[in-house]
Amino acid sequence: MLRVPSPAKLNLFLHITGRRENGYHELQSIFQLIDLYDWLEFSQRDSDQIVIEGLENVDLQHNLIYKATQMLLPYAKHASGLSIRIEKNIPMGAGLGGGSSNAATTLIVVNQLWQCGLNTEQLAAFGVKLGADVPIFVHGRNAWAEGIGEHLTFIDLDQKQYIVLKPDCFISTQRLFSQKTLTRDTKPTKFCAYQLKPSDFRNSFEPLARSLYPEVDEAMQYLDQFGTAKLTGTGACVFVEVTEQMKIDDILNHSPCKAFLVNSLNESPLTHFKV
Repeated sequence: MLRVPSPAKLNLFLHITGRRENGYHELQSIFQLIDLYDWLEFSQRDSDQIVIEGLENVDLQHNLIYKATQMLLPYAKHASGLSIRIEKNIPMGAGLGGGSSNAATTLIVVNQLWQCGLNTEQLAAFGVKLGADVPIFVHGRNAWAEGIGEHLTFIDLDQKQYIVLKPDCFISTQRLFSQKTLTRDTKPTKFCAYQLKPSDFRNSFEPLARSLYPEVDEAMQYLDQFGTAKLTGTGACVFVEVTEQMKIDDILNHSPCKAFLVNSLNESPLTHFKV
């Protein structure tokens, strides 16, 4: 049995810079990997079945872990049945990329278990068909992202800690994208501009998330007492960078919702994974 970590991410900012004819939105963002992990356990089965445990509320045909295995099946030299058990620590529907990370972890591990022989670029190309955030977890490095999130430029970021709050609500990404007041024409920028003044870089979805989901607004108001609160992805999680002046335990203990203290990662634990 293999037990493998599946990390979360934060979007340090998220701008929508345009819209394609097919309806997809062009964006710019920074993906920062963090040490909040789901854990996936892979065991071989005697039968040919793929069994997923721990996500019973997700239909198998819509389960990204299952879909990742099906993508690899045509390339397998030694396919076998698998039991994949997930221990969920990354909140779902939170903007932390848990589902995308699980799919990427599955691609990386099963590629080796089944001896598919695919390289990282090939796995990332499969990943983008599962979701725009999957490639970042396949590559396992922090990145400046463009396109729909699949065009990645790998970057070095300073080591930091963040306090992350998970408001007690589930945000519909589709609902946010459908809002007429969503800013879709932010002027494209560069990583060097972010480095000069990161406080100028926000999340295009933040005003909508705050107005449509009072729990998000409450969490952001709480964190704004201690620093500059930001929304990650399309939410619902919000976060603030830790500074020396903060009384971290007090902030965590008095949070209006579930709170995490996380560390930034330079790279995913899966970067050098070998079966």
